Amino acid sequence: RENSSENILSSANRLLLHEGKLMLAESTRLLDVYLFLFDDFLLITKIKRNKKKYGGSDTSLMPVCPSLTPELQSFIREGGFCTVLDQPIPLDRLILKNVEPI
Repeated sequence: RENSSENILSSANRLLLHEGKLMLAESTRLLDVYLFLFDDFLLITKIKRNKKKYGGSDTSLMPVCPSLTPELQSFIREGGFCTVLDQPIPLDRLILKNVEPI
């Protein structure tokens, strides 16, 4: 469904509760994803890695948002980025289940 993604994270009242890397089992393959859990929805992003690093050989000077976790800051400095995998999942429609590790 076509949806404008501008202002998706712009709510002044929205709180980021947790974020982190996970492996998503997608039919026949595993996918590196980075999740952002806000107080009203879950955002799943796909981790992409650039072959070329941002800004040439020295990425330590690249500006990174200080509110990001050190893990995500490091990933971005290495030329990585996240793209939204699918529409955000509202928390009132989300069901969590415990599963056995693979």
